[in-house]
Amino acid sequence: MPIHLPRKAFLALALAPILHAPALHAQEQPAPGAAQDAQPPAQTSAPPAVALPTVTVTASPFAGDESMQILAPAKVVGGEELKDKMGASVGDTLSRELGVSASAFGAGASRPIIRGLEGPRVQMLQNGMAVSDVSSISNDHAVASEIQTARQIEILRGPAALLYGSGASGGLVNVVNDKIATELPDRFSALGEMRYSTVDRGKAASTEMDGAVGQIAVHLDASVRNADDYRIPGYRELGGPNANWALKGNTSTSGSLPWSYGRENSIGAGASYISSSGYTGVSAEQLNHRYGIPSFDGSQIDQTQNRFDFSHLTRSPFAGFESLKAKLAYTDYKHTEIETSGNPATLFSNKALEARLELTHEVWMGWRGTFGAQAGSTKFSASDLQNGGAAIVPSTTSSNMAGFWVGERAFGPVNFNLGARLEQVKRSPDASTPYNTSETFTTVSAPTVADRSFNLFSWSAGALWTFTPGYGAGLTYSVAQRAPSAEELYSYGAHDATVTFDVGNSG
Repeated sequence: MPIHLPRKAFLALALAPILHAPALHAQEQPAPGAAQDAQPPAQTSAPPAVALPTVTVTASPFAGDESMQILAPAKVVGGEELKDKMGASVGDTLSRELGVSASAFGAGASRPIIRGLEGPRVQMLQNGMAVSDVSSISNDHAVASEIQTARQIEILRGPAALLYGSGASGGLVNVVNDKIATELPDRFSALGEMRYSTVDRGKAASTEMDGAVGQIAVHLDASVRNADDYRIPGYRELGGPNANWALKGNTSTSGSLPWSYGRENSIGAGASYISSSGYTGVSAEQLNHRYGIPSFDGSQIDQTQNRFDFSHLTRSPFAGFESLKAKLAYTDYKHTEIETSGNPATLFSNKALEARLELTHEVWMGWRGTFGAQAGSTKFSASDLQNGGAAIVPSTTSSNMAGFWVGERAFGPVNFNLGARLEQVKRSPDASTPYNTSETFTTVSAPTVADRSFNLFSWSAGALWTFTPGYGAGLTYSVAQRAPSAEELYSYGAHDATVTFDVGNSG
């Protein structure tokens, strides 16, 4: 198994002062009475400075300016740090970061919570494009993004988050991988990794391969992870099997946490044409994930996602502009929630197409920034498989169009940044699939199936005063609007994994 390059780099940095230090010799003492010429003291030069590797926050337009990090707070977990903190999910991996926790719905479905905000207020991205799963609906839904083959994971808050969505008031998490290469590798390389955990007898393995054919860079990766139920000391509920709340199907279980297992595998490939002016690339990947929900009712989720991406970058495309980026992503996602008996209960499906264009301009009237446009369309539905496919959420087509700008400018020791986003969102549900209204345990009527349209405006401003080198004081103010999701508007039905009956409000 190869040693990771960052560890080698660290060793080189540690040895640099020794390898490059000037040779030191003992000064010979002259004989008594011998004439001594006045000699200047020997000058020893300091070892040359060693440049540390640059860490780029790909999701932030302010990544190159360290002074803006208070205004655009960012944390990058990558390299050896990512390998050391790697968990079973994105939430588990980031749960030890400052201001970040994770939803507690089992090891298979742990989603990041940023400063107490979760769900649709924390946006999940992969290479700067929406993951387009249904993890924002409920904490039992896992984030459909493989992290074993990720190069880095970015946490971003502040005005820069407006580039990706109006509702990301908590922030965004961007999983970055190398499926679409942005630089031409100088040689073929392969990396393999294996992991084992004792508490769940977890076994994980991943591999990545990169190479080039002329000006075309090629990438291939694959991963697999299998984990059993967590081992625990005793019974899963206080009082053991005689407690008042008996466990469904697991009344006498001791020594393990039922339905906490996980099975996951993924495969992905990408190719990109790279030149001095930029790159153009495509990628495809498939993710399969089956895991348990260790609630008292017990449940399993079988998740599948196919994703296709296109990415293009042109440097200095026009006079006055630094770069032009164009991205396109298509996602076909679905998951089935399965009862402990093995019978399928509900089916969630989401198909999404997203496109975005970004133009980073040079300094205009003292301001440097990025503006662009984003458009997307999704078709989401949730069906009750045990009641003839009745709608839990009717098939809903959603479309959005947005324009945004984020910029920065310095006035002496004070740096300012601004961000604004205009967006229109439409929800169009299909009433041809009826709700199941035979449920007798609820007196709440089903929501009205009607089209909705929302006009959103979000903005953010901030300032940083560097009053002495190395110290500064910053202040940001943000206003974020988001449209209610299809589930919040039109839900009506039982949700097996959370043991709830969800009712939307179309008003």
